[in-house]
Amino acid sequence: MKEFVISEAQAETAVLVALITQSQDERKTNEYLDELAFLAETAGADVVKKFTQRLDMANSVTYVGKGKLQEIKDYVTENEVGMVIFDDELSAKQIRNIEGELQVKILDRTSLILDIFAMRAQTAHAKTQVELAQYKYMLPRLTRLWTHLERQGGGSGGGKGGSVGLRGPGETQLEMDRRIILGRMSLLKGQLADIDKQKATQRKNRGSMIRVALVGYTNVGKSTLMNLLSKSDVFAENKLFATLDTTVRKVIIENLPFLLSDTVGFIRKLPTDLVESFKSTLDEVREADLLLHVVDISHPGFEEQIEIVNKTLADIGGAGKPCILIFNKIDAYTYVEKAPDDLTPRTKDNLTLEELMNTWMAKMEDNCLFISAREKVNMEEFKSVVYNRVKALHVQRFPYNDFLYQTYDKDEEIE
Repeated sequence: MKEFVISEAQAETAVLVALITQSQDERKTNEYLDELAFLAETAGADVVKKFTQRLDMANSVTYVGKGKLQEIKDYVTENEVGMVIFDDELSAKQIRNIEGELQVKILDRTSLILDIFAMRAQTAHAKTQVELAQYKYMLPRLTRLWTHLERQGGGSGGGKGGSVGLRGPGETQLEMDRRIILGRMSLLKGQLADIDKQKATQRKNRGSMIRVALVGYTNVGKSTLMNLLSKSDVFAENKLFATLDTTVRKVIIENLPFLLSDTVGFIRKLPTDLVESFKSTLDEVREADLLLHVVDISHPGFEEQIEIVNKTLADIGGAGKPCILIFNKIDAYTYVEKAPDDLTPRTKDNLTLEELMNTWMAKMEDNCLFISAREKVNMEEFKSVVYNRVKALHVQRFPYNDFLYQTYDKDEEIE
């Protein structure tokens, strides 16, 4: 599957397009465009321009209005831009019309995320999940993707005028391709079902240890925290979706062993097909006894990111579990100090970290921690809280188990 891949060797210039609507003001749209730019850069594209337009809703034909589309076309032509990326998922009709007008590659947010997942997938499991999601995305868009193949593969359906020896169902190339893709999807689902059985068996064989899962928005520092706790070398970098495959490690704090998993990060408008394909990967979240919800407190929209993660957890059946909010990156937190004569109401952007910690977060007690995984700030407090929580869960579940009092010398990877 190479339909969406943008390799670094073929880096292209790109412009981004988003709408300002009644439900999405200009500040939020600009924030979403910044995230879309980060996604594009992660995929290897070079973003050179961002376009926005105020509309009540997306134009059903061209997403933006006719005048704005012409403005984008003029810029793309004059600057030889190779790609236009839209912040919302486009229909086949929209893609076909926009592509016909702009004459360049058109991507939407979903296809861009799928592209990144295709780049990041390393194991057979992840590659199978991504390929299935790509086919699910492609299927309703075959009219656009395969128009050059739309020709009669047989006769005219058995009626008059059919050539001798070619009379038959009159299946078009488009229908054949659709049938091939459906067959491939069925095969991939079967492969995933087999892998899921293996994973389920592995989870059952892990013994009576409490399971803790790191969850959170993408690029909030989950893998860095995983490395600190497990003394391992899980891949971590400042790019979106650095982690695709769930990694599980046995971690020991004092004399207490437990299993810690690092899962794929969530994001706004995470494609439904991708969530569906990755449900087996997210089984670690559903079966966890305790969630560590990692939040990037330095991000201006961290509260919305918390809501997105909570909604995604609910969608995959992981809501309602014991959870600790881990506010990471306190070393990167910044605020705008108001001038003495500034009488405008204070906002979250004007609060110091100490003042922010005394807002709604103060009511959460030890269900809310503030750390810097990179600078190793407040890590002892973090370990202490996790230790006490895991110990309480263990004693509750295994009251007669002397497992806590065994000695363990090192962490180990759990397959």
